[in-house]
Amino acid sequence: EEIAAMKGLSPQELIALHAGGEYRVFMIGFAPGFAYLGGLPEILHTPRLQVPRQHVPAGSIGIGGQQGSVNSVAGPSGWRFIGWTPVRAFDPAREVPFLLRAGDRVRFTPIGREEAEPLAARAAAGEAVIEAEDAS
Repeated sequence: EEIAAMKGLSPQELIALHAGGEYRVFMIGFAPGFAYLGGLPEILHTPRLQVPRQHVPAGSIGIGGQQGSVNSVAGPSGWRFIGWTPVRAFDPAREVPFLLRAGDRVRFTPIGREEAEPLAARAAAGEAVIEAEDAS
């Protein structure tokens, strides 16, 4: 709601704008599996916080400047957040612990809490809860 208000948008308009894009993983860094995403629509470019939050949950979907992000682990962050995904970007129990790699393309699908909570439980149990496409 914070970014929507800053941009003169309703929360639904912001969600639709964000979900309407295709993002490219520019790099993985800062924390294990933290994805820096390019391709954010210009209207959503938003400055980072002057004072970082001390705790942001894993799976938080953020905006910092001209980039988007998916927080892979819980921790501090100066990014502004617009949502949360039950998908685990980093899971050390998986054979390949990192979900995303530089160059991957990412699309977001809006879901409600009633859909997210069971997906989060399935992801915590090690189940893949996303549809991946081979881009080659």
